[in-house]
Amino acid sequence: MKQLAPTTELRLLQYPEDDQQGVGKRNRIALAPEYAERYTREILDPFDLGAFVAELPSDSATALFCVERDPQACHRSLVAARVRAGHGLPVTNLRPG
Repeated sequence: MKQLAPTTELRLLQYPEDDQQGVGKRNRIALAPEYAERYTREILDPFDLGAFVAELPSDSATALFCVERDPQACHRSLVAARVRAGHGLPVTNLRPG
């Protein structure tokens, strides 16, 4: 869902935190608090997650993918948390290895 992708402006909020932690997007372990707050307010809150969930097939799994290895270091963790809390769907994080 391209509508759930962070804007360039939001991604630019994350980079100083990554620099301070000495990590890149593929090995970060957490989102910057300002990034998470603004992503939630600007992208996730206005998005009709109920309509999205209603369109999901009931007889299969749906996956959220991104380049970050750790889910808590990516906007998909915010989406998944909202899906779990607001719609009661189970969420399983898959990790390499």
